[in-house]
Amino acid sequence: MNETILIVEDEQILREVLKDYFLNENFHVLEANDGKKALQLFDSERVDLIILDIMLPKLDGWSVCRRIRKTADVPIIMLTARVEEEDTLLGFELGADDYVTKPYSPAILLARAKRLLQSRRQKSAVEDQQVKSANGIFINMAARSVMVDGQSINLTHTEFEILSYLMQNEGIVVTREQLIIKVWGYEYAGDDRTINTHIRNIRTKLGNKADVIKTIVRLGYKFEGTV
Repeated sequence: MNETILIVEDEQILREVLKDYFLNENFHVLEANDGKKALQLFDSERVDLIILDIMLPKLDGWSVCRRIRKTADVPIIMLTARVEEEDTLLGFELGADDYVTKPYSPAILLARAKRLLQSRRQKSAVEDQQVKSANGIFINMAARSVMVDGQSINLTHTEFEILSYLMQNEGIVVTREQLIIKVWGYEYAGDDRTINTHIRNIRTKLGNKADVIKTIVRLGYKFEGTV
């Protein structure tokens, strides 16, 4: 799905020029010529980035930014003909991600918008890798925490490594050998039945969600989050 840009600018010529630049880059473009319409569009449409002029009729850009920041962290680039440092600082304090003074190059503004969107995509990708959830089980890789139906549970280091690996491979059979290599490495010389004990402990701590970990006879285990 193409990313959506909301251009909030009361000067029609400037708005049309920006619109053409973004359309040429295959963005979906929404337009608003005043602050109230901008909020109406934001509330009714999926918006990935906002280009927001400050001096607007009906509701100024400061107010629009403040209202949006109460509920969303969508990237916002503010536009202004005013160059006072206080205005720039206020914009950042209200939650703007970038600040462009008029007159500006539409090509540069486009580049800044694309940079912000790329940064957002990269952040989302990292967060997706660090957080997994299924069937009421929520695991945060960075914080090394696990919650079940909103309640925190305490896992040992080994139990956390096993559960997170199974969740990362949801729907796939993971052998005991794979779990051993993941948790202890190739040098492990212990009994692979140790895995059975850890799995039993994890199931106990998962309580009524224990069935998400399936035993696959003579092969290993599989995490099924749709149980």
